Amino acid sequence: MISVEFRGAIRAEIENPQKVIDILNNNKEITSKLLSEGEIPVGVRVNGEIEDLNFMVTEDIRLDVIGSRSNLGRRILERSFIFLLNLAVSKIFPDQKVLVEHSYHKSLYGRFKNYIPKWDDMEKIKEKMRELSERDIIIQKKYMDKEEALTLFKERNEEDKIRLIKYIPFSKIPIYFVDDHYEYSFLPLVPSTSFLKTFDLKLYQPGFILILPDDKDIEKLSEFKEIVKLFQAFYEYKNWLEILGLVDVASLNETIERGEVSEVIKVAEALHEKKIAQIADEICSKLPDLKLVLIAGPSSAGKTTFSKRLQIQLKVNGLRPIVIEMDDYFLPPQYISRDEYGNYDFDNPKAVDIELLNEHLNIIMNGGEVELPKYNFQKKRREKSGRIVKLDERSIIVMEGIHALNPEMTNLVPGYMKYHIFVSALTHLNIDNQNRVPTTDSRLIRRIVRDSIFRGYGVIDSIRQWPSVRKAEDLYIFPTQERADVMFNSALVYEFPILKTFAEPMLKAIPPYYPEYPEAKRLLDILSHFLPLSPTEVPMTSILREFIGGSSFTY
Repeated sequence: MISVEFRGAIRAEIENPQKVIDILNNNKEITSKLLSEGEIPVGVRVNGEIEDLNFMVTEDIRLDVIGSRSNLGRRILERSFIFLLNLAVSKIFPDQKVLVEHSYHKSLYGRFKNYIPKWDDMEKIKEKMRELSERDIIIQKKYMDKEEALTLFKERNEEDKIRLIKYIPFSKIPIYFVDDHYEYSFLPLVPSTSFLKTFDLKLYQPGFILILPDDKDIEKLSEFKEIVKLFQAFYEYKNWLEILGLVDVASLNETIERGEVSEVIKVAEALHEKKIAQIADEICSKLPDLKLVLIAGPSSAGKTTFSKRLQIQLKVNGLRPIVIEMDDYFLPPQYISRDEYGNYDFDNPKAVDIELLNEHLNIIMNGGEVELPKYNFQKKRREKSGRIVKLDERSIIVMEGIHALNPEMTNLVPGYMKYHIFVSALTHLNIDNQNRVPTTDSRLIRRIVRDSIFRGYGVIDSIRQWPSVRKAEDLYIFPTQERADVMFNSALVYEFPILKTFAEPMLKAIPPYYPEYPEAKRLLDILSHFLPLSPTEVPMTSILREFIGGSSFTY
């Protein structure tokens, strides 16, 4: 008999070697105890490694099931849907190459390399995806050495994989396949196509939207919501990449190897500065009515550095910015609710003294003067700052905070007096046409590095807190992005090679038996595709300096 132990508590006995998926199917009580309602197993953790559910158990072993609600599980599910999409396309349009570019409101945006699809094309692909899902086809995996993989992808004319193979860090390359369709994936995939039944596919010119299952219920479809300015920000970033001559991670690595990355850094930073200057010019075009600039965005988006650089551009235009920090208006602790971990929930808008904030804004807007408060986070209370502010004909208020675009925060200020800016690290170079770097991962890695260097938090704490941070963002922050007059994409195309230098040793220090290890391993696998880069050429005014140190700004 073979003994299988799940999460150190639940045991199963099997007579012969079996796949993990078969063990779970034969012992339904295991998943019911380990997973929440509406959640399914999508992967398994085996002795510090992350495997797919087709992993064969041949001896006594300890396992941990990865559910679809976890961050890692969600990435596995997303990558598996991309595989299903590509498989369907290979059956119907074998000459077409699919490029999955970025997330778009809990869905994925993609396009064809040299073809603009029509409505009936997408209907045919969707129908084939559903057919493949119903057939419950096993998604198989095999390992190839680099020469074998290179031969395979050369035969298939997949240029992105040919260039990438040189930089894939694994001695044996994991290849998933169904029939004659092959894909590289550093993430495990679901064991069969039957796991991929809940989806939709919509034409979205010049490409398409792949709508994924809901985060909480695998059988429910996510709601797709079009946010035009968000898509425009993604499109702008794509144009920036074309200016830089970069298409994926391999092209960036080649630039680093050729010693030409200095030019990339200079152009990337100049594009940021140009965009910030354009925003400042637009603000000035709305004077004298405009009085209040509001800057919001999720955690580790670089809001603070963006705000400081915007202030400089406003000064270039002859304005005198008056800075108000929304964090200084937090309530005393007895009025702030706690999250599920017992910590003060500063991410909740109700943690802000909205009444006092509006009162002060109203006084300033009407020509009066106000002494701004200063919140002491150690003592959890507001204190006097001694800083008295008053508007004059050349001054403008700049207020930054995660809730700055929430209309309740400035409900006494007329709309025509406000300008809304949403800052986020929206996208990054993808590894290849099918393996995305999720937009939230750059923020998570930024946060890990910053919190370790400046805030005294370990990498384990940062990873452990991230689900709560993301939950609050989805509840309170991202819904307000629709109010933005402009979106600023703070992502820098060269930042992962820089962050790798700092984050990699931190992530490698997490022991395999820790609950945070699978997420750390996923981030390490992403970073492993990038060549490292010294931070010496990162400008002192760069948004990246907010996270790695060495900024010329004071925080």
